[in-house]
Amino acid sequence: MVDVGKWSIFTLLSPQEIASIRKACVFGTSANEALYITQNNEGFVFGLNCSNCLGTGDNQSTIVPKKLEALCGKKISSLGYGSGPHIVLSTEDGEVYAWGHNGYSQLGNGTTNQGITPIQVCTNLLVKKVIQVACGSHHSMALSSDGDVYAWGYNNCGQVGSGSTANQPTPRKVSNCLQTKMVVGIACGQTSSMAVVENGEVYGWGYNGNGQLGLGNNSNQLTPYRVTALQGVCVLQIACGSAHTLALTDEGLLYSWGANTYGQLGTGNKNNQLSPTHIMMEKERVVEIAACHSAHTSAAKTQSGQIYMWGQCRGQSVIIPHLTHFTCTDDVFACFATPAVMWRLLSVEHEDSLTVAESLKKEFDSPETSDLKFRVDGKYIHVHKAVLKIRCEHFRSMFQSYWNEDMKEVIEIDQFSYPVYRAFLEYLYTDSVDLPPEDAIGLLDLATSYCENRLKKLCQHIIKRGITVENAFSLLSAAVRYDAEAIIWHSVFQLLNM
Repeated sequence: MVDVGKWSIFTLLSPQEIASIRKACVFGTSANEALYITQNNEGFVFGLNCSNCLGTGDNQSTIVPKKLEALCGKKISSLGYGSGPHIVLSTEDGEVYAWGHNGYSQLGNGTTNQGITPIQVCTNLLVKKVIQVACGSHHSMALSSDGDVYAWGYNNCGQVGSGSTANQPTPRKVSNCLQTKMVVGIACGQTSSMAVVENGEVYGWGYNGNGQLGLGNNSNQLTPYRVTALQGVCVLQIACGSAHTLALTDEGLLYSWGANTYGQLGTGNKNNQLSPTHIMMEKERVVEIAACHSAHTSAAKTQSGQIYMWGQCRGQSVIIPHLTHFTCTDDVFACFATPAVMWRLLSVEHEDSLTVAESLKKEFDSPETSDLKFRVDGKYIHVHKAVLKIRCEHFRSMFQSYWNEDMKEVIEIDQFSYPVYRAFLEYLYTDSVDLPPEDAIGLLDLATSYCENRLKKLCQHIIKRGITVENAFSLLSAAVRYDAEAIIWHSVFQLLNM
């Protein structure tokens, strides 16, 4: 479990207050402000209160946590902060709230007045469900559930992506070459912006003086531009430092580019890189990367749970990834970043409050506790024999003839794709399925093979619900491969008769 006590500001709280924390964020130019959400979904803030960033309605600092009534009952899902600082957050309902420094309209309310309390950001976002927010020094971004990106605030280098350098007072959709793309992730450097689309392409815009956009040059970009040097790889996650960028691929490979004054690229030197460079991590698959626009520190977690750090680490320049004894990337920023801020909204899991179902879900694909691996399309999925044996007759029969608690085994799967087989194994842990109809057809075939009747019904429901005039032909083509044409034809006839 992550210990918020590793951030010195939380030593102000009592053990009872610490125990009540569910989510938290430490921010500010000196890491002197903090926000936390309790198990009861109440919001509290404390600290220096620069630029009204605590949102309490006044400019008074406080070492005693103050309840932020505007956040109580709001289920916060994503949070970003700027250098002013200003705060932008989104809720599970898709609403966006902002407060704090607003000298460049980074709060998105059309003014430059300080935001002394959390106010909902409305322009162009009321009809959208926002699933992620990100902040640069003085600009803000939001990602909607339908893959649209909105940006606003300071735009001196084009970081809003509007095609000009005029500040943007309210959220504006970032279009140009992203117009037809489904964006799945966003990140901000101090004065730059990055986006990952569903096919793994990466786009950048804004300040590029250190090569942080990865375009092979150091020219600023006023609109999104594709990082063509990453062509051929599928990027899953992007993270931005002050002026450097990290990218993680679906194969667990790590790339970095941009400023390297403190060795934050992990290349073994301090030379800036204008294009993505592959960083070796002891031949281990990377599963998480971490960086923050207010620091020059980088971190990564490998599939085996090892945590590496590099860059500016308590004044030292660590130029290659250094193996630590930490258990999460968050600890790197608590103990070695300057300032000691949080790189993301921290979720604090209290093990004693998790239900059996939640605990089971948490351990799916966990290298630390698994005793069995499946390899599908060259990728590993970590599972537990006991769970598979309890939940599935197919595996019960498979393990009947042998059962060795200490064996570390790898089972090769070649008749099903990685997304399909991963979805099946995850279903055994969560009892739910979240797949596009194209993959649900493959999962339906698997469920039939393994005699999983409930899963078959779930897949049929996903296919029937997801079929449209536009995708009916492609779904039928996929169904032919799995001998599942009947359900598609039935759904097509229903669609045509509507």
